[in-house]
Parts: sequence; C-alpha cells; structure tokens
Amino acid sequence: MWRPGVLLVVVLSITVLASAAPIPPERIQGDLKALEIYRNGLNSIIDFAKSRPDLFPPKKLNSARMLSRDQKEAVWNAWKGFLDYTLALDAIGKNYEHFYLKRGEERDNSFLIAYGAFVAQYRFALEFIQVADRDPGFRTLLNEPVPEIGLPKNSYEKVKLRFLNVARAGEFAALEATRKTIADEEASAASASAREDAKYVWKAGVWKGEELTAKNALRLIKRSGFTAYFPVQAGVSEWMGDTKILRQNRSLVTQQQIKEMAARLEPGDILLERREWYLSNIGLPGFWPHAALYIGTPEQRKSYFQDAEVKSWVLEQGVASGEIDDLLRSRSPEIYALSLKTFEGHSPRVLEAMSEGVVFTSLEHSAEADSVAVLRPRLLKKDKAVALLMAFHYMGRPYDFNFDFLTDSRLVCTELIYKAYEPSKQIRGLRFPLVDILGRKTTPANEIVKQFDAQFGTPQQQIDFILFLDGVERAGKAVSSSLEAFRESWKRPKWHILKE
Repeated sequence: MWRPGVLLVVVLSITVLASAAPIPPERIQGDLKALEIYRNGLNSIIDFAKSRPDLFPPKKLNSARMLSRDQKEAVWNAWKGFLDYTLALDAIGKNYEHFYLKRGEERDNSFLIAYGAFVAQYRFALEFIQVADRDPGFRTLLNEPVPEIGLPKNSYEKVKLRFLNVARAGEFAALEATRKTIADEEASAASASAREDAKYVWKAGVWKGEELTAKNALRLIKRSGFTAYFPVQAGVSEWMGDTKILRQNRSLVTQQQIKEMAARLEPGDILLERREWYLSNIGLPGFWPHAALYIGTPEQRKSYFQDAEVKSWVLEQGVASGEIDDLLRSRSPEIYALSLKTFEGHSPRVLEAMSEGVVFTSLEHSAEADSVAVLRPRLLKKDKAVALLMAFHYMGRPYDFNFDFLTDSRLVCTELIYKAYEPSKQIRGLRFPLVDILGRKTTPANEIVKQFDAQFGTPQQQIDFILFLDGVERAGKAVSSSLEAFRESWKRPKWHILKE
C-alpha cells in the first residue's frame, strides 16, 4: 500500500532523474535564443517607461495623479507585458534549475540559461518597481484587476513580495558565487546580458550580507530550488510557442472536426486560433493569440470566384483568362508555386504569419489547435480576391517580434489580416482597431473578437460568425459552441486554462 511520504519520494526521484536526462543541443540553443528574446522584451518595457514621463514620472511624486483611461490602458499593457516576459523567463529557467546534475558543456549551458533567466527577472523587476513606485497612485492602479487583459487583483504587490525579499537576494548571491566555479563563460549575447543584469543588481545594493562560498552557494541552490520562480505553468520553456509541454502531439480540435470545418469554409475567411500550454505572442493580451487567412485550394478559388465583378477586375489587371489563380501566378510565379507544394501530405489552404515568417500551410496543420473560430468578412467576392492578392504579396516575409504595424518588412499574424483587408481604392475592406502596446500600434487577435462583439447587430458589423470550436481541457476535447459564447470569449484571460 502506498503511503503519501513514499509517493512523494518517488515523485521527487522521478523529477531528479528527468532533470538529469540529456537535453538535446537544439533545445538548448533554442532556449538560449528565447532567453535573449524575452530579456529584450523586458528591456523594451523599461525603455518604454523611461520614454513616457507622462505615464511614468521621472521623479518621486508627493501625491497620486489622475490618469485618463487611455493613459491607464497604456500603463496596464506595459505591466501585462512585464508579467508575460517574466513568466516566460521563469518557465525557461525552471527547466534548467538542476543544472548541477549535468556534465560538461551541457552543464555550462544549462547554468547559463537558469542564471540568465534569474538575473534578468531580478534586474528588470527592480527597475520596474523603482519606476512605478515614483507615483503613489500606481500601487492602486497596478493592483486593480483588469479582466479584459488578464490582470488579477494585487498582481503588483505579489511581484514586489516575490522580488524584494531576503530569499531572492540570497539566491542571487548563491548563483553569483556558483558562476565563478562554472567553466568558462562563452562570449555570447546571453552571457553578456547576464553579466550586465547581475551588475545592475549588485549596484542596486539588494544583497548586503557576506559573500557565500561556492560550496554553501550550491547547497542553497539545491535546497531552495529557485523558490522565487513564479509557480505558474512551470516547465514551459519553448521558443515562442513552437513546442508544447503538455498533451504532446494531441490537440483538442480533432482532424475529424477540421474535416467538417473545411466543408464550411470560403476563401477569404479569417481563422482565430488558440493553443493551450504555449507561450505564444508574449506581451500581447487576451484569450485569442493567433489569426490566419483561409485562401482555399486552386479548385476552390476557381469555383468561388466565378463572379462577373471578379473576372472584370482580373481582366483589368492584364490577365486575359479572368481567373484569379492566373493573376496570382502572373504576379509571382515563385510564390504561386509554393502555394501548390503539399504540406505533410495535405494541400496548402492557409496563409499565416508564424515565428518562421509568413508561410503557406495546410488547414489540417493550422487548425490543429485547442480552440478555433471562423469569421467571414461581409464583403463582395471582388474585395476578397483583392485581399488574397495582397496577402500573397507578403508571403515569405519574416515574423515581426516587435509587433510593429508601421513596417511592412516584417509581419505579425494579425498584421497579415489587417493589411490584406486594409481599405483602399480597390477594396472596401475591413477596419480593425489599433491599440497601443508599448508605443507601437498593433491589432491583437483578441481585439478582433472584442470589436465583433461590440459591433454585432449594428450597421457597423463587418464580419459574420461561422463557427466556434471551444476547447475544454478537463473534458479533453473541443466542443461546438455558440455565437453567444464566442462573443464573450475575448473577456477570458490569457491563462484561461488555469481557471477552468
């Protein structure tokens, strides 16, 4: 008969054995790259705060200010971005906290990731707290629950408690002592950034005690297990959402559901997707993190665009056949050829911006998510044909990790939708809301749903609801859900899965 104590020992033993298992070199390199991306994200938030004295005062104030709603939203978005990047670093570091069980280069790199994540969190938390505490009103503002962007109550006080304490300072000193015993640090970006962050922490004077010996430092690290990590979704440490850690190789939306969905889709439809257990689109708020454009197959486009206005427009573009695919081929033969190349045995029917860039992919791959919704623009077929032509134009461009809509050289997922359907002389188009995220104008996918909810049933409504497959983690499946549930979905927090 199992006793609780025995079971705990077994679980801990399994955890240690798993930690000692070799980590693939490509995984380590991916996490080193992710470490730098997430650290730079925190740095960009501090830079934003310093660049906006109207939001974050440069000097200590005697009393709280009255901020406008727009100003509050800008501060909230910065705060939410800080929490997202901090959680991402926390999740990466958590996977390498048992670096001392490794050997050789694997140990050195594992330590660098754990150490780099820790000091980046620590350094930028100290910086953010220093800036935020200049306004007495921020204690109230940042502790307010803001459901629409997933901010829980008292989040600021919890962060201060986690970072402004002796335990955190002790772990920092222990890591610093251990760093001196680890093999030569590589002259990498991650190493340079970690040294810079550690220098800032020392300068901040948070640790006044005597320096620990390497022996005592390692004992402290083993005992604490990096207690200052956020206890949320521990173990997620993937490069911008490319690999998941729970429900490996199984999504809640099934291939049968995707097959049934395909029968209802039309070229120009907008797909909204959510995948649980990913750190996707770090820094962007809301339940819906991803959008894609359904382009259909050549056969489907030929059938769908048998429209007099479309043919007339194609003829105006100099294509004698009047066929949309002949126009797509004539504008860029190379891109069109890629649109015909099968993906994992399936025909490409989706164009979307992912971490690899703007790519063609199959519906079977794109919609293999945990929640999927389909929206249909209330536009003429000619407008949709123009949108597809514009979308093909962006094929192959890199992903924009800065989420900046002002540049066309790099695109984020919703930017592809935004610019494909942007109103012009040729197209009535769609007008999506732009929100300010750290001084950059962008349209998170969640804002598309929020706008749909606000416009529904009014003359301003631009898109129609087609379907909503809502993932239910506890049931292990996605269920067909209602228009009403979809309209409410934008209000769910990013970490909705933890609230089920």
